[in-house]
Amino acid sequence: MKIEGRKARWLIAFGFHLLNMLGRTLRYQIDDRAGIVGQPVRQNYIGALWHNRLLIFPLVLRRFFSNRHGAALISASRDGDLLSDAIHRFDYDVVRGSSSKLGASGLLQLSEVLAAGRDVVITPDGPRGPAYELGPGLIFLAQKTGAPVLPINMEYSSCWRVKSWDRFIIPRPFSKVRVIIGRPERIRSTSSDDEFESERLRLQDVMMSLVERR
Repeated sequence: MKIEGRKARWLIAFGFHLLNMLGRTLRYQIDDRAGIVGQPVRQNYIGALWHNRLLIFPLVLRRFFSNRHGAALISASRDGDLLSDAIHRFDYDVVRGSSSKLGASGLLQLSEVLAAGRDVVITPDGPRGPAYELGPGLIFLAQKTGAPVLPINMEYSSCWRVKSWDRFIIPRPFSKVRVIIGRPERIRSTSSDDEFESERLRLQDVMMSLVERR
């Protein structure tokens, strides 16, 4: 069913307030292995988290990274239209595209965000999966810009799982959220398909090492 116009705007506004209400009940614990929370911005990053952890990430940005600004890569799908408007409400910019098929336009826009000293955020298995499989777009972007990848994960003491391709996670009210910020990863340049695949798998393994509950 296509949702647009006034109905879409109402749905976005309702979802925005509902998410804020949920966020106020959650108890946060930060595991900052990168040592960047509360620090001056000295380096911009490509933040990477799995798609099924995406829901409350805007709240995490606002709570722990209010001094950092940037853009999120959101799919060019109809659902992405709604998500894009919602993310703008959290004062974060949006670049439209797919992490699995990051085209020249999306790559250029993200590169310009990084060149301006701001961060970008990507769900490397989005928008359609497979779950926990890192798409090549993130590797291309990191190699092109030289920006380090910052692996991010969130674990919940209690949650619901949606019957979707990635078993999307919705934390239950009053649950504990552990925000894990991994150490920055520099992506090496590659000269062959095998080397590229090796680097892709290496980063995928790094991100999976932060995941406790799949």
